[in-house]
Amino acid sequence: MELEFYKYQGTGNDFIIIDNRSKTFPKNNTDIIAKLCNRHFGIGADGLILLEEDTNTNFKMVYYNSDGNESTMCGNGGRCIVAFAHKLGLFETNTTFIAIDGLHHASISNNIVSLQMIDVNEVKIFNDYVFTNTGSPHHVQLVKNLADYDVFSNGRKIRNEVYNAEGSNVNFVEQINHNTFKVRTYERGVEDETLACGTGVTAVAIAMHATKKTDRTSIVLPVEGGTLEVSFNEQNGNYTDVFLKGPATFVFKGKINF
Repeated sequence: MELEFYKYQGTGNDFIIIDNRSKTFPKNNTDIIAKLCNRHFGIGADGLILLEEDTNTNFKMVYYNSDGNESTMCGNGGRCIVAFAHKLGLFETNTTFIAIDGLHHASISNNIVSLQMIDVNEVKIFNDYVFTNTGSPHHVQLVKNLADYDVFSNGRKIRNEVYNAEGSNVNFVEQINHNTFKVRTYERGVEDETLACGTGVTAVAIAMHATKKTDRTSIVLPVEGGTLEVSFNEQNGNYTDVFLKGPATFVFKGKINF
């Protein structure tokens, strides 16, 4: 079968995106999805995204981790599929789409996508870390000397030993100034550090506000692949109007036989 695909990246978080409005992609075949995402034997990506039709919004987003399994929400993937839908002419500036965690609003201007994330009403604060769900589960932990920190080994250990089989994404954070936090993330499903994680930086921004590391409601988050921004409103520990903002870039288009 010949497959036409598009490659996008958002701050280094890269995705294979497929227009599946024809419903021809074998979406339940995890082996094929994993092979397409494999950087040695396939196209290579952190995840694969299908764009499908939806009766109430501009489109539907279906997201798979690079291991081939359908996953929870991906923030950078969400921003990239917005850019793809814009390229297809499905909307002009503002859009709505449905994903596994519900309805999303988004806008695009000069390849910068602003994506509304889900409201966050529960932030669990422990002695040395925070846990919250921003569409995907996230462990957030402050560390020193983040540039030299062993994200892979420590992230894998926390992902497996603290969160067991279900797992969690693990974010390590270093505060730069009053509203800037550098982030490196170990992602479950990818089972490695990625250059960026959209739901991860969203979790970090909310966690840093909840633990009073900052009183700002607009947070700058440098990641390995660039810089993202998260803004929100907060009242009585409830976080609403949460927006993830950053670049979403078309890389290339191709065809592959599988």
